[in-house]
Amino acid sequence: MTSAPAAVTDRLGAVHRYPMAPLIRFTLIGLYLALVLPLPALAPPELRAGLGLALPLGLLLVVAATSEQVSVDDTALAVGHPRWCAWLLRRGWRLEWHEIGGLTPVATSQGGRVWYVRRATAAGGTTPAQAYLLPQRVQHLEALLAQFQMHTGLDTSAIGRISPPWTYQLLAGLTALMLAAELLAGAALARGLWAIPAAMAAG
Repeated sequence: MTSAPAAVTDRLGAVHRYPMAPLIRFTLIGLYLALVLPLPALAPPELRAGLGLALPLGLLLVVAATSEQVSVDDTALAVGHPRWCAWLLRRGWRLEWHEIGGLTPVATSQGGRVWYVRRATAAGGTTPAQAYLLPQRVQHLEALLAQFQMHTGLDTSAIGRISPPWTYQLLAGLTALMLAAELLAGAALARGLWAIPAAMAAG
């Protein structure tokens, strides 16, 4: 039997944080690396220095984008990024529990469903309620939904992950194969066992 994750343990005044699931986050970071690492070797010589500067910046942006997390405490639900990158990615939202009026499902083009958290409207108000996307790719999603239901009284039993885990497991496997092949090719190039065709190297 496994012990309950720290994010599930409830303490008075505690802030529970739910980051993106590691399988999803590191698969996306690995996919970025698999796609861009070969570019400097394949690019014309005059572009290699620029790519060498751009690729780390791109990696920083991917790491920042995948650092989104959900924070839950006794008063509110908040979605945002850590301080080190929040200034760059000015996205996120925060709702007090009493401000939440409902949940709205929306079908995706891939056949899944995403859920929006609706802000409660004032009695007799005519302004359409604002809606905020509820992250469904977080670690310990079930614990987050239990907290949400406890604080709002809204039924969350129909909410699940957008994609089944096997899709990301498959993508992670393919990404690992791509990275392994690129490392082997790089080692072969370094040892002179293989050379990039002249036409490809010239662009």
